[in-house]
Amino acid sequence: MTFAIIEDGSRQYHVEAGNLLTIDYRKDLKEGSELSFTKVLLANGGGTSLLGRPTIEGASVSAVVINDLFKGVKLEIQKHRRRHNSKRHTGHRQKHTVVKITGITVPNLDVVTAPEPAAAT
Repeated sequence: MTFAIIEDGSRQYHVEAGNLLTIDYRKDLKEGSELSFTKVLLANGGGTSLLGRPTIEGASVSAVVINDLFKGVKLEIQKHRRRHNSKRHTGHRQKHTVVKITGITVPNLDVVTAPEPAAAT
C-alpha cells in the first residue's frame, strides 16, 4: 500500500489513497473542487521509501473537497479573578475543510503489490 507524508499549513499528515483528511479552512475551495499538495516529504510504495530533501521533486498528492466548511468543537475560555468582581467568558470554533485523498503520484517509486493467495487444493 502506497502512503506519503505531506506538509500543509506547517503541519505534517500521513495520507493514503481513500483517506479523509481535515485541513485548515480555505475559503477559495468549494465542494467537489480538486486540490493538489506538492510538498511531499516522504513516500513509500510498500518496499522502499523515497525521502525528500526537503521535498520530493515532481511528487504530488491529489485530493477532492468533501466538505468545504466544517466547524470543530467549541472551545470555551472562562477567566475569573477572585474577589475582584471580574469575569470573562469567550468561545471559539475553528473552521476546517475536509478533503478525500484520490491519488499519490511519485516519480521513480517502486510500488510493491501483494501477491495473490494460492488456491487451496
